[in-house]
Amino acid sequence: MTKQDKIILTGAAGLVGQNLVVQLKKKGYRNIVAIDKHAYNLKILKQLHPDVETVLADLAEGNKQDVFENAACVVMLHAQITGKHSELFTRNNITATERVLEAIHQYKIPFTVHISSSVVNSVAADDYTTTKKHQEKMVVKSGIKQCVLRPTLMFGWFDPKHLGWLSRFMERIPVFPIPGDGRYMRQPLYNKDFCRMIIHCIENQPDGVIYDVVGNEQVDYVDIIRTIKKVKKLKTLIIHIPYWLFYALLKIYAVFSRKPPFTADQLKALIAGDHFTGVNTEEVFKVKQISFEGAIRETFCDEEYSHIVLKR
Repeated sequence: MTKQDKIILTGAAGLVGQNLVVQLKKKGYRNIVAIDKHAYNLKILKQLHPDVETVLADLAEGNKQDVFENAACVVMLHAQITGKHSELFTRNNITATERVLEAIHQYKIPFTVHISSSVVNSVAADDYTTTKKHQEKMVVKSGIKQCVLRPTLMFGWFDPKHLGWLSRFMERIPVFPIPGDGRYMRQPLYNKDFCRMIIHCIENQPDGVIYDVVGNEQVDYVDIIRTIKKVKKLKTLIIHIPYWLFYALLKIYAVFSRKPPFTADQLKALIAGDHFTGVNTEEVFKVKQISFEGAIRETFCDEEYSHIVLKR
């Protein structure tokens, strides 16, 4: 693998893809093809990186597969993370993956990095978890040379959901609600660190290996909120409300919102009590993770990227 070889990123305009392009270019890679169906987010990527080839395409349709020709590596990032209907998850996590695997076989692409999720080890049972499990099995059984990365909850620049949305919500309201006592342990993974791990896999091409990748620090949900408030110097009052009331409010909000930023299913996953064990990222990927507070500070205080927000 050389710095001139062609790298395909599917779902490139999302959180991981946008950050990965930044890190790839810092490492000297220039022949990058970014594929995504989200026109607005892809336009942001092109504005930030005019030298990157962008392709507006719905991978589930199986069109424009010729862009995969002569690629040295594919990084599969496409995923449906939230949504009100199960069909969205099937289309974007399963059907799109079938089409991408067809292209990888057709053009005999030497290596693929598949970005799965820690939810495949989760006790949660929802559309995202079910389809991500299916997606990973498809890749592993496909016969292509590949490795799989299973990250936990990620955050970082460009985040339209998760901590990014929570931080912007906190800016707009005087009172921020926390379900129950908020002592729901999370293992958040800084996206920049994760992208450096992806690049290590691109360069070293470990075949048939699955890596569980976990943020080094265990942080309760309420402490995540407090850290964001501290770093952004917000005056928002944090209050605790009963879990049942929080759940009911989410269900009501979903009725009126086409794309709810936080769903009742995600709330159930939040309190599921998952504890993930991951590889030693410094030993395996040569990546020493930055502290959680330091990563939050970079995420929300960076002059170049922290103001850029993608659309969901």
